Amino acid sequence: MDSITQMLLGGAIGGAVLGRRLGRRAVIGGAVLGTLPDLDVLIDYGDAVADYTYHRGFSHSLFVLAGLATLLTALAVRLARGRGGGLSTIAPGHWWAYFTLCLLTHPLLDAFTTYGTQLWWPLTTPPVSWASIFIIDPLYTLPLLAAALVGLIGGRVVSASRIGLAISCAYLAFGLVAKSLIDDRLSPVLAERGLEAAPRLIQPTPFNTLLWRATIVDGEAYHETLIGLLDDAPPRLETFRRGATLEDAAQATAAGARLTWFAGPFLRYATQELGDETTLVATDLRLGFPGYHPFRFTLARRVGNAWQPVASQQLDAGARDTREALGQLARRALNQAPLCLGDHVARRLVIGAERC
Repeated sequence: MDSITQMLLGGAIGGAVLGRRLGRRAVIGGAVLGTLPDLDVLIDYGDAVADYTYHRGFSHSLFVLAGLATLLTALAVRLARGRGGGLSTIAPGHWWAYFTLCLLTHPLLDAFTTYGTQLWWPLTTPPVSWASIFIIDPLYTLPLLAAALVGLIGGRVVSASRIGLAISCAYLAFGLVAKSLIDDRLSPVLAERGLEAAPRLIQPTPFNTLLWRATIVDGEAYHETLIGLLDDAPPRLETFRRGATLEDAAQATAAGARLTWFAGPFLRYATQELGDETTLVATDLRLGFPGYHPFRFTLARRVGNAWQPVASQQLDAGARDTREALGQLARRALNQAPLCLGDHVARRLVIGAERC
């Protein structure tokens, strides 16, 4: 999730755990703890793909953060006893709960998004992603913001924090239920096409949990559809080229292999002329939506009949009217207007589409 939401989540947890003892300081300290894992964005890992895929790595590991919480607990207990007063009466278990919950809920919330989080670092398992909430969702953030304002301004730290957390957690649960309902609507359509075993990704569209986007990988092709909770018709698939003939060449590069580990099969490959060179480009299909994928990376350049790896660079997503696209998604979410994803994609990528 975005850093502001993570800060508010940490503050709410801090207020709920130690608000009675620390008051507003519990909220402020929790907010600081809630932002710590994202400081890894300041690290330069060497190239664009490395920066992209090592983010939410060691700093989001449950193992690392649990260890850090234990160290902070020992430090807090020692300092509190040295200073005396009310702080010295806080039990070590309460300090541990404070630091552990403020830190560990950050990566756990991130795991609800599509990007994925390396919860089990240093194990090499792929990032965990439940993909049930968009990376920015006001309906999740607003209860936490209200809790922070009531706690910091009104002084009702504990009750405000607990109410804010209860509402935000209920919204997370709603997202999981909504995703399950969308999957139930999509499954019969895929079964009719023999795609029930194909890799699929279902995720909410920007800023809401009413309209969901499904991506299904099928060899050279991938299929896309939008499914709304308010829809009264079955999903219709639109089909696009994935550039699978370039997949082996891409995965032969270190950056390409790393992207595959990170994003799984949800990658599209293409060649692009950059200056005097023909470049192999990979696009992460998970983030954004057709025509608006922000994460595109160079992997190699053609030398004769072979591909030579290059230091990966992130390409500009291109100047597009994203506000208009978001408006179309909003109308589609309310089932007010149809929307064809293929209208936003270069025609050479479109294989075919059912009538929208």
